[in-house]
Amino acid sequence: MHHSATGNRRNRRVSVSALSPHTDKPSATPDAASHNMDQIDCIVIGAGVIGLAIARTLAARGREVIVLEAAEAIGSGASSRNSEVIHAGLYYPRGSLKAALCVHGRELLYDYCEARGVPHQRCGKLLVATSRNQVPQLERIIARGKENGVLDLIRMSAAEAQTLEPELACVDAVFSPQTGIVDSHQLMLALQADAERDGAACVFRAPVDTIEVDHGRFRVHLGGQTPATIGASCVINSAGLQANALARRIRGLDKRHVPPLYLARGNYFSMSARAPFSRLIYPMPNEAGLGVHLTLDLNGQARFGPDVEWVDAISYDVDPQRAASFYSAIRAYWPDLPDDALQPAYAGIRPKLSGPGEAAADFVIQGPAAHGVRGLVNLFGIESPGLTAALAIAQRACALAGR
Repeated sequence: MHHSATGNRRNRRVSVSALSPHTDKPSATPDAASHNMDQIDCIVIGAGVIGLAIARTLAARGREVIVLEAAEAIGSGASSRNSEVIHAGLYYPRGSLKAALCVHGRELLYDYCEARGVPHQRCGKLLVATSRNQVPQLERIIARGKENGVLDLIRMSAAEAQTLEPELACVDAVFSPQTGIVDSHQLMLALQADAERDGAACVFRAPVDTIEVDHGRFRVHLGGQTPATIGASCVINSAGLQANALARRIRGLDKRHVPPLYLARGNYFSMSARAPFSRLIYPMPNEAGLGVHLTLDLNGQARFGPDVEWVDAISYDVDPQRAASFYSAIRAYWPDLPDDALQPAYAGIRPKLSGPGEAAADFVIQGPAAHGVRGLVNLFGIESPGLTAALAIAQRACALAGR
């Protein structure tokens, strides 16, 4: 089990030598000799963008923090397998956590990226209706965006949209100037560095087997090659795709508080040539998701996706045969997409709390008031717009964690 050691060691309050057999001696902190690693203030489970944002927030408040990650590196799950879009907040029901945390988180994220030099671009996106019968749906999305406080949307005719993107085909459109893109890995590295600067430690290859609740404290049992047990006064379960299963292994948490999990794989295709677009292009959402949209990376390279494929197990293989449905979906708004242009790129899995044909579920950020276990926060169903909302989600989770 390794821990990362970037950041300022002098400020470290957490020695992870007891968990790391590859470390010859404890970190050189003033209290390392007297510090009992069996007891810690806060344990954050999962080193994706949400877990790292939470660890950063807790450490900045002077809390003692360890992040436990089952994989070998940060962000190897949903955090690195998405569209890397900074969402404006158009789609989510008024009053939902997704709406509130997306809009607030978007502003926090842009400010953070500016301050920390995280690569990002406020490129904007065109949301397009490609047939007349989609125009009412477009108008409903505009109205919902306004309800959520997104007040700078620009309605455009097809001709106006085509002045921005000449290759675009549509009958009506709206431009969202607040939508952007971000380098998610550089974002996570910045969050990790901030957390470690303030004394947090990340421990990798540290899968959590079970958690016991005992008189207001927790015993967290680690598996893997070097099993260990750590005591903590606060546990935040931000394990992403594993969060629901992990919560069921918390002895002392009523399992009624753990929602069912549905896995939706989103496949992405890319093209080797550059697409003639400089903004994101989103078709109308369908019953399963936001549709096969065109997004750009920070080098201007286009990628298309995701579709929605309900699966029973986590697998990231992209079936090349799915390209056929991508061509038809993309050509609705880009008729000149060349034949044989698409190639499989990558896939991501969304941890959904509602299944096929059901209304999209909201984020669940569950603290003691909901489940009755002091010091425990569970995060379930943190799918899109989780990346956009990460810093706002972190603030909310830390508030629920208490002191």
